[in-house]
Amino acid sequence: MSQIVIRHATPADAAALTHVYSQEETQAGTLHLPYQSPALWQERLNNMRPGMVMLVACIDDRVAGQLTLEVQSTARRRHAATIGMGVDPAFHRRGAGKALMAAMVDLCDNWLQVTRVELTVFTDNEKAIGLYRQFGFEIEGTAKRFAVRNGERIDAHYMARVKG
Repeated sequence: MSQIVIRHATPADAAALTHVYSQEETQAGTLHLPYQSPALWQERLNNMRPGMVMLVACIDDRVAGQLTLEVQSTARRRHAATIGMGVDPAFHRRGAGKALMAAMVDLCDNWLQVTRVELTVFTDNEKAIGLYRQFGFEIEGTAKRFAVRNGERIDAHYMARVKG
C-alpha cells in the first residue's frame, strides 16, 4: 500500500482541490457548490485567515483529501476549533481521511491547546460519521433541513470531540 503524506496545503494545490471538490460524491457530503474554479481555491490558499490550518493527504504524490481546521479567535472560544474535510472518491478506503483526522487531533491536543473540535455532517453520511466516532466525536444534536442538496433539504448532525 502507498504511503500517505500529510502536509500543509499550498497555492499549487488549487487545481487538485478543485478536482476533489468538483466530484458529485464529494459535493454531496459538503456545502461546496458545483462548478468551482481553481481561482476560488487559489484565493482561499493565498489568503487564509489567522487561526486556519489547511492540510492535504497525498498518496503517490496526488492530493487524496483535504482538511481545514479553524481555531476560534474570540477570547472565550480559543479552546475550540471547527473542521471540514473531503476525500477524493478514488481514494476512499485507503486511509486518507483517517490520516487527516489523526494529524488534526495531534495538532489540537499537542500544539494548539484546542480541547473542543466541532463539525457538521449530513445525517446520511454514515462513512464520515463512523470515521469521526473513531476519533472521539459524539453527536450533540441534529439540525433539521440544514442545507439544500440536489433540490432537497437535508438534515445534519452537530458533532464534537471534547478532550478532558
